[in-house]
Amino acid sequence: MQLKKQSKIVFIGDSVTDTGRDYQASPGSFNSLGEGYVAVISAALTALYPAHEIMVINQGLNGHKVTDLQARWQSDVLAFAPDYVSILIGINDVWRFFDQSFQQPTDLVDEELFTQTYQALIDQTKEQVKGIYLLSPFMFEKSQEDPMLQKLKKYQAIVKKLAEQNQLIYIDIQQAIDDYLAIQSSYILSSDRVHPNRNGHFLVANQWLEAVGFKQE
Repeated sequence: MQLKKQSKIVFIGDSVTDTGRDYQASPGSFNSLGEGYVAVISAALTALYPAHEIMVINQGLNGHKVTDLQARWQSDVLAFAPDYVSILIGINDVWRFFDQSFQQPTDLVDEELFTQTYQALIDQTKEQVKGIYLLSPFMFEKSQEDPMLQKLKKYQAIVKKLAEQNQLIYIDIQQAIDDYLAIQSSYILSSDRVHPNRNGHFLVANQWLEAVGFKQE
């Protein structure tokens, strides 16, 4: 496995990462992990790699876009002096183009701003950590012609390109979802096409663990 013993991992993102975590709980404690993929990953590392003593920190916040991450990057990521950082962001950057049109938002994140801001986060971090994992933002949508999914694909391509340019690990969650939806309904994994249920979070966690070389000892 890629993760070194006594490592510290910060997971940063939006509501898909947050999943009801207790903001007042001590970082790394059970209640601080939420009820989603971060908690599944922590459980797997804790139960099956007891000698590694890996600390998992959940810093997801509901509704956040990449620009929101930038505003709290120092306090919510770098201040923890992590060994690894896992970033999952982008769905809200896209969703706001579709769910708030009648509110006439003035803070939409276009592709250029998304790219520049994401790269700035990487630049602040890559020399201070052992590794950064970039997860593709994703939707649970079978139709490849869906307008929101079509737009999301452009942001997914940006994340993948940033991973390649910065020699970081890219974890393609969308491909795993598409493979699943070729067999089963999206409702098995999500009720609203965006937020995973327990099944969906397990799928995300499994892709992440595979990417870091997790194997039962």
